Amino acid sequence: MTPPAQASDFTRALDALCTIRLGGPMTDCTRLSGGASQESYRFVCGNDLFVLRRPPGGVPKNTSSNALSMTDEARALAHVYEAGVAVPEVVHICAPEDGLGLGYIMRFIEGQTIARKILRDDEFSDTRPQLAAQCGTMLARLHGLESDQMEGLPSSDAKGELDKYTEILRAHGHPHPVFELAIRWLADNVPPSQARCLVHGDFRMGNLMVTPESGVVAILDWELAHIGDPMEDLGWPCVPSWRFGQHQNPVGGFGQREDFYAAYEAAGGTIDRAAVRFWEILGTLKWGIMCTMMATAFTSGADRTVERAAIGRRASETEIDLLRMLEGLD
Repeated sequence: MTPPAQASDFTRALDALCTIRLGGPMTDCTRLSGGASQESYRFVCGNDLFVLRRPPGGVPKNTSSNALSMTDEARALAHVYEAGVAVPEVVHICAPEDGLGLGYIMRFIEGQTIARKILRDDEFSDTRPQLAAQCGTMLARLHGLESDQMEGLPSSDAKGELDKYTEILRAHGHPHPVFELAIRWLADNVPPSQARCLVHGDFRMGNLMVTPESGVVAILDWELAHIGDPMEDLGWPCVPSWRFGQHQNPVGGFGQREDFYAAYEAAGGTIDRAAVRFWEILGTLKWGIMCTMMATAFTSGADRTVERAAIGRRASETEIDLLRMLEGLD
């Protein structure tokens, strides 16, 4: 697939950058599917595959106050790569003179990110039982990094996140009794301050690169990385919506909590199970509020894409999930 509008300017700029920075001309540029907020292009330079990741057109949009700038995201990715965490290697951060807008280039990693394939296809049947332990080990390694070396990252905590999404919901102006019930429970169960560390912020199926041979080979999409409670990263992949229908496996649709926790602890992490539970319920509430916002964007005419409608209708699913969680049934 050829890059969209102004393809000639885009390809010329990328080819020039490859020649100067990567040692050869660019060939076979293809836009990759997926990516809710950023666009990615895979291309060949020499004998190697690379990916350019950037906001649409290389121009940033204020889609999330939590999202890192592309430069800060690239720096975070480079930091964790150097520390031995399984992530793509960043080889170049785009500068204005490159003519590509904001973005960065990383080495391409082969694998699968589509949840339904990883969770259902026979070729992944042997590796699925290993994924929970792999994820626990990876997160413990990530959370053990020195976060004081990370510049430009925002900071958040449990109460701050709860207050933020409570404000978003109430500004919406429509009654959501189940969400309000969850807010009340969360307000009564805010965990005490935890150790602060680098948190991925969106650690779940869809942001994990998986192969049938090796399991998880890379953690992707670091735009929500921040300094926060490590238990947030353990709670988020257990949110029911991220199980993709495989509810018998509460961790990402592929594993059990105890395997996940045991691997995290074996790799040096410390788990506060009550705090993880708080983050699971808060994560479910957050996703429900996000779905509600997308539904409103569609019905108001602000964004009439099918994606907004399809995701927006899932708000009711999160209400059922929250009731089950608050009753101790999940």
